[in-house]
Formats: sequence, C-alpha cells, structure tokens
Amino acid sequence: MNSDSTAHSGPIRVRVGTAADVPVFLDLLDSAAEWLVSRGYTKQWGTEPLSTRPRLVELVEKYVAEGTPWIAEVDGEPAGMLLLTERPTDYVAAVDEPERYVHYLATGRRFAGLGVGRALLAHAVAETRAQGVSLLRVDCYAGNGGKLVAYYESNGFVRTETFTAKDGTWPGQVLTMRV
Repeated sequence: MNSDSTAHSGPIRVRVGTAADVPVFLDLLDSAAEWLVSRGYTKQWGTEPLSTRPRLVELVEKYVAEGTPWIAEVDGEPAGMLLLTERPTDYVAAVDEPERYVHYLATGRRFAGLGVGRALLAHAVAETRAQGVSLLRVDCYAGNGGKLVAYYESNGFVRTETFTAKDGTWPGQVLTMRV
C-alpha cells in the first residue's frame, strides 16, 4: 500500500453510475493510465491521458448508456469503476448465449491495495447472477508478462481465447467466469 492509500480506511461502497459520471470514469481511467506509464508500461493504453481520445470517450459514453456503470467509493470518493454490458467490444467474438461483459475496470491509483478492483468484480458477478445470466466475460491486455491476465485469474476468471488488436500490436486475452 502506498502512503496515499493508507489515508483511506472506510468500507468500499459500490453504486450505480449515470451519464453525469462520465467525467469521473474518464478521471479514473486517466489515473490508471498515468500509473501504468509511471511503471514503464506504455503499450497497454499508451502514454497520453485516455480522456484525450475521442473514440475512447465515445465508447465510455456508449457503455454507460447501454449497460450498467458502477463506481466504487471509499470514504465517499470515487475509487474505481467498471462498465458492465450485455455484449463484448467489437474485437471480441460474441457468444450464442446471454452474457455480461466487463469493460474498463480501473482503480484510482490513490486507492491501490484496498481491494477496489476485487470489490467491483465481485459486484459484477453478483449483478450478473441477479440478472439470471450465468456467463461473465472480460478481455484484457496480455502483455507486461501477463500480470493483468493473472489478476483476473486470481478473481476466478478462466482464460479462453487470445486475440490481437490495434493493427496486430496489442496482445489480448478473453477470460470467462460461470456464475
């Protein structure tokens, strides 16, 4: 835990987001991207703030409008986000059964080590189950030694297919969980 995260000790509260929270989602994504860059991980999301990319902003707005956006709060402050929809992104093949799909799981770096991402994923599992759906999927960047893939596996997801996106330069992994 870094020194910033020790100042936050309250419980993690997950609430539904709205279109008014799009700036919060973008701030959380920018925070996560900045942390990746500070660690030398520039291939996952690049080096510029994600909020400066019109296509990414459009996708966040689309997923908020079409799906269920979730914000995790610690001590009343936005600490993490997850967008849950009924369909995968366009570079992942759809399946022939109902599913829920996780998009843009991100934690504000000030809240690293508090379990915010795990709380959001557990919430996505509970929501998927409550909606009578038994399949939850996510895709992620498979570079950086597979650290993100291992994170999802540690949360109960199982690897399925791999893919390459962004003109063949972005190795990806799809993971599933039966709930």
